[in-house]
Amino acid sequence: MALIRSLLGAKKILGAATSKRATSAAPKGFLAVYVGESQKKRYVVPISYLSQPSFQALLSKSEEEFGFDHPMGGLTIPCPEHTFVNLTSQLQ
Repeated sequence: MALIRSLLGAKKILGAATSKRATSAAPKGFLAVYVGESQKKRYVVPISYLSQPSFQALLSKSEEEFGFDHPMGGLTIPCPEHTFVNLTSQLQ
């Protein structure tokens, strides 16, 4: 049940982020995310990451900090860039 709730939360975040359309759209099957604490860097990741528990934890943190309003036009993940890179390299 918790997994379903997490996935629904991820869909809400994803829907809010993609409804604004980032300046350059991500390819089909991918999601643009902005990562960083002060300076934000754009990454394009596979949407399959949305089902990974470790990536869902980052999405939960994003929801806590930004809600569903992402000023960059894409999903904003407020974590150090090196943490994001380490996490996504383990998911590949």
